[in-house]
Formats: sequence, C-alpha cells, structure tokens
Amino acid sequence: MRMSLRCRQITAVGTLAVLTAAVVAAPATAAPADPVRQALAVLTVGDGVPGAEAVVREGGRTRTVRSGVGDLASGTPMPVGARFRAGSVTKSFVATVVLQLVAEGRVRLDTPIAAYLPGVVTGNGNDGTKITVRQLLQHTSGLPNYTDYLLQGNVEQLRHRGAEPAELVAMALAHPPLFAPGTSWSYSNTNYVLAQMLVERVTGQSLAHEISARISRPLGLTGTSLPGRGDETLPAPHPRGYVDLPDTDGPVDFTDFDPSIAAGAGALVSTGADLDTFFTALLGGRLLPPAQLAEMKRTVPIPGSTQGYGLGLILQPLPGGGRYWGHDGEIFGFYARAGVTDSGRSATVLINEAPGPEAATGHLDAALETALTQR
Repeated sequence: MRMSLRCRQITAVGTLAVLTAAVVAAPATAAPADPVRQALAVLTVGDGVPGAEAVVREGGRTRTVRSGVGDLASGTPMPVGARFRAGSVTKSFVATVVLQLVAEGRVRLDTPIAAYLPGVVTGNGNDGTKITVRQLLQHTSGLPNYTDYLLQGNVEQLRHRGAEPAELVAMALAHPPLFAPGTSWSYSNTNYVLAQMLVERVTGQSLAHEISARISRPLGLTGTSLPGRGDETLPAPHPRGYVDLPDTDGPVDFTDFDPSIAAGAGALVSTGADLDTFFTALLGGRLLPPAQLAEMKRTVPIPGSTQGYGLGLILQPLPGGGRYWGHDGEIFGFYARAGVTDSGRSATVLINEAPGPEAATGHLDAALETALTQR
C-alpha cells in the first residue's frame, strides 16, 4: 500500500454512454440523466469507493453533485462543504507562492537552489549548485523521490510518524540522482519539499503562513489550510478517508493521521469550492502578474502521456477538444483532481478512498472531464 503523492496520467475511458451503461439505466420516459451524477455513480456503484463529490463552477454559479457515503459506519452522505486532504494539489499552491516571490524580485527561477539553501542539496551525486528553482517546480531536477523510500512497510506505522522537511530531503539525497538536471522529467515530491524550505528561508515565515496570507485570505478560501506536524485531525465538516489494506476486512479508516510526511508536496486540506476558486483565480491572472503566469504555463512533456507539466500545473487536452489546467492529488484516504478550462469552467472531483480500486483512477479522470464539458 503506497501513498503516491504524485500526478497521474489520465486514461481515456471512452464515451459517457459506455462509461455508465452498466451502472445507470434510465427509463425512456425519465427526465434526462445528469451526466456528472452518472459519472460519480460509476465510482461508487461500479467501482465500490465509499463516496464521491463533484463541485462545478461556471459563470459565478456553483453546483455540487454527490454519490455514495462519507462515512461507512453511519452511512451518512458526503457532507456539504466537505474538507478533504488534497494531496499533490498542494504543489499548485506552493508554486504560486514561489512565483509571487519571483515577481517581488526575491527569488529567481534560473538561479541554483544552493544560492537560497546552501549546503542542503548535496551528496551521492546530488548537487544543488546545478539545480535551478525552475527545475524543482518543473520536476526536471533529477532528484530522487523521497516517498519511494518512506512509503515502505506497514502503512499503520506512518499514521503518527510525522517528519520535518529536512528529514524528508535527506532521505532522498541518500540516493543518487535519476538524471542530470534539465535532461529529463521525473515526478519527485522532494522537489516541492525543497520549494517549501525555499519559501520559508526567503520569507522567514512558515509555508502555512505564506499560503494563508498570499492565497487563502485574499480569495476567501475558508476551508483551506496547511496543517503542521502533529496536527492529525481533519477539520469538520469532512467525510471519512479510507485505505484498502491487505489482510483486512474492508477499507480501514485513515482520516486522522499526521500529514507532515507530505509537507509542501501534499499536506494541504481544502474543499471542492475552494479549489475551483483557486484555479479560476490563478488562471484568470488574479494571483500572478502576466510574466510569472506565463512562466507557470510553460510546459515540458510528461513522458508516455498527452499531458504537459508547467510549474506546479498540469496541462491536459479534453477528449472532445479543448484543454484544461490543474493538478491532482492522492494521499491516504483521499484522491482528488481539479482543473479549469480556457473558457473558465472549473471543477473538482474527489473520492474518499485512496489508494482505491484500480479502475477508479480512470473513472475519476473521466468524471472530471465530464464535469468540465457536460451541462
């Protein structure tokens, strides 16, 4: 069992009719089915995840669609305004803060990270004097992914473990680099733990403070926070988050755990409405000046996929034409994907089981595509 904290390539799942045929069969006289609701039913009825939610925003109007339950023990539905662990969607927030510092002249994208964190990135061939801030945010640094080494053995041993950022970076740097900086692409959570350390060194404040002051408070994201070490309780209202462990009788409740092992790579807590607001504001130019937003949207190809990765942003084409910008996040108990189209329609889809059934990944991707395109 692994907490991936990584982006996933979207796998196309055909047309909506094929996607939902085995789950929803409406009578000929029934009102037209809601395609978003059908897509969520595939996840809960077809795949067996406990619950799913989609929050869709367009033209200032927001609608929320739910399926399944938020609590297996009580059978209660997904709560209104549900807070959840957003996993690697955190990276979009962190990259935004770094680019705000770039706009302020306090950080330079093409300056080596060693200029800001001297002596931190070193050992076993890893060299911070050759890795730029841009390469960290773009996942072209070649640094090993610390979660490849942290997430081994019994998952329960990680529930209360916690970690400091420097410890996570050291865990990665005990291994040689994957490639020379700038020569390839590989998703590494280590990059964004270093980005957290960069923000904290430059500003003298915690990453949680900077996200709150620069993003959450200005946008009114009242459900968004970055918990610190030892803060194991997910704020209410929230669904329970489940993991499917080997040799257990059904999913295990993993709602409460210390998310500091995810740090700036994936510890964020948010809501569907907050993520819609964030990505809409970000892509609409409300958080970054034009020059920095353009840098954020300069992508490199993700090998073996149709996606491109910018600076904390994923660019994904839509099956029927068009595209969207966003990110996904998977952490113990929750998997979410959020994005906004060029036309400004935004959506966030989440499930409260992760890791979950293998088919759920593709169906979650399809549900987001449906939410972004179907009316």
